[in-house]
Amino acid sequence: MKMMRIDILTAVPEVLNGPLQSSIIKRAQDKGKVEIFIHNVRDYAYNKHKQIDDKPFGGGAGMVLKPEPFFECIEKLQSERKYEQVIFTTPKGKIFNQQIANKLSLQNNLMFIAGHYKDIDDRVREKFATDEISLGNFVLTGGELPSLVIIDAIVRVIPGVLNDSESALNDSFQDGEKIEAPSFTRPAEYKGMKVPEVLLSGNDKQIKDWKEEQSKLLTERWKKYNN
Repeated sequence: MKMMRIDILTAVPEVLNGPLQSSIIKRAQDKGKVEIFIHNVRDYAYNKHKQIDDKPFGGGAGMVLKPEPFFECIEKLQSERKYEQVIFTTPKGKIFNQQIANKLSLQNNLMFIAGHYKDIDDRVREKFATDEISLGNFVLTGGELPSLVIIDAIVRVIPGVLNDSESALNDSFQDGEKIEAPSFTRPAEYKGMKVPEVLLSGNDKQIKDWKEEQSKLLTERWKKYNN
């Protein structure tokens, strides 16, 4: 698989810089598994004041990001390469899940359009978005944080990013709606709280059975929480 490329369009690039240069995402870039580019849409603004927002037609509160900077930036990037997906992060989109992350991890070029302020002029979504993704039924200040969350979920399942001991194949939701069993490490007792005896037994079958039972219980609890 060739190196994945991810481009992010944003009005506030400073929100993205730190997280993209730390932890697993940084490791993936250092390993040559993914390259990530942040594009400040202010660089594509028309006027000398670099204005990228304006009042919404029809009235209403808040400011709307103008279409021109996004069109200019996206058209430039698309003239240079083909993008399998152009993802618009919005509360109006479909709810993100592990299966979507797995599918996106197989692509070569992805683009994220991160809105900010009240909204982006809807002509940007209409013209370019191939998919609209939400993290849930709530509203954030902008699309930068959802983009980071989605990118993190994508990057960590790219083969070779995680070590075998950290394999994402055993994570919750990789096998449908199944929650991973709880984890414990040393010390075996801390402040009167003990690690389950079965995990200290060395009996692989008993440990496997215990983990499966715990996984079932946690999955049932998760379903109750989310129904």
